This record gives sequence, structure tokens and C-alpha cells, in this order.
Amino acid sequence: QVHLVESGGGLVQAGGSLTLSCAASGSTRSINIHGWYRQAPGKQRELVATITNVGVTNYAESVKGRFTVSRDSAKNTVHLHMSSLKPEDTAVYYCYAHQAVFDDTYEHWGQGTQVTVSS
Repeated sequence: QVHLVESGGGLVQAGGSLTLSCAASGSTRSINIHGWYRQAPGKQRELVATITNVGVTNYAESVKGRFTVSRDSAKNTVHLHMSSLKPEDTAVYYCYAHQAVFDDTYEHWGQGTQVTVSS
């Protein structure tokens, strides 16, 4: 089992920056993808950015060039640095971890952290 705890959300003005962090605990050795999704009111949850256990990153088109995902393997932590924030980035941001255990895979989610970008 993997437990994810996010931190760093809040209110920021458009054009500003914010960094989210997600600490993983439990069976973290088997996590092969770690990252972030978001869900805005009335919309489906969408991928923001992910990073694999070998450092390969993947970003949504809407955040490329503005957001950076990184990880600290020693601390089992993933970060999302967000810059040039826009009001449309307002959402609840969820930490995500994909776990592979032999032939089984599991998905884990954090409780979510609110990011609000004011215009």
C-alpha cells in the first residue's frame, strides 16, 4: 500500500508561481510512475505531469513550458513547480502514484490540494 500526502497549494495571482509537493510512504519501492492530475469544477480529472522511476517526464500540452515535475527518490517525494500561472490552472491538484507489483498494477491518489489563481 502507498500513502500520498500533498502540500503547497494555495491562492496566487495570475503570473505567479507555486510549488506543490507530494510525499509517498509505504511500499514506495514499487512505484514506477509518480505525478500530478487536476480537476477543475465541473470538469473531469486530467493529467498535469508525471515522471517515471527513470526520470522520463510527460506533460499536458496546456502546462508545457510553465510547469516542471521533479522527484527526490531518496525522500520518496515528487514536486510540481508551477510558474506563469493562469486562472484556468485553478483546480484541485491530486498526487498520483502508479505501482507495479509482479503482474499486478495499482493506482494511488492523494487527498488533493486546492490551487486558486486569481486574475
